[in-house]
Amino acid sequence: MKSKFIKSATELQHCPYDKLKEVAFLGRSNAGKSSLINSLLNRKGLAKVSGTPGKTRLMNFFLVNERYRFVDLPGYGYAAVSDKEKEKWAKFIEEFLFYRKNLMGIVLVMDIRRKWADYEQSLYNLSLNKGIPGILALTKSDKLNQTKTSKAVKLIKKSCPIWDVMPVSSLKKTGVQEMHKYMFKIWNLKENKDIELDARG
Repeated sequence: MKSKFIKSATELQHCPYDKLKEVAFLGRSNAGKSSLINSLLNRKGLAKVSGTPGKTRLMNFFLVNERYRFVDLPGYGYAAVSDKEKEKWAKFIEEFLFYRKNLMGIVLVMDIRRKWADYEQSLYNLSLNKGIPGILALTKSDKLNQTKTSKAVKLIKKSCPIWDVMPVSSLKKTGVQEMHKYMFKIWNLKENKDIELDARG
């Protein structure tokens, strides 16, 4: 698998303007988004893992096999970030989900040990309203035994019944490649035609 960093953007109009399909990764700042992206692409350090949750405030684009892109959206919900910054990021993400025509689906990344909360619910509702299919990736599944993992998946699935819920561990590499194959299949990432673009991409 070939993958590389393409660019970062702070505004929608600065995103790549072409017909490549994209999958966006969203989640709280400490949910393990960047680690999951690195694991999916089998690349260490491609997506930067910040030691300070909430530090990354850019959309980061990664080209995969010259066919499609992963987009790492800013982490959200970290307590040390001001309310003004949180509002800015929320608007940022909402605009991307509503207006980015390349977007085929989203991966909502959530620590399996956390409870489903307002932030996850708002993103889930937003995706349904926009008609964007999604997957819930429950990261850090290595922190729980099999029984507790199954229980967590079953409980959280009740909050997002339309989505597939997939436990993964970037540390142990469990569930990662299965998730990538599933994404490739359901979003038909090998094809890049029939995307009508406008000035906003």
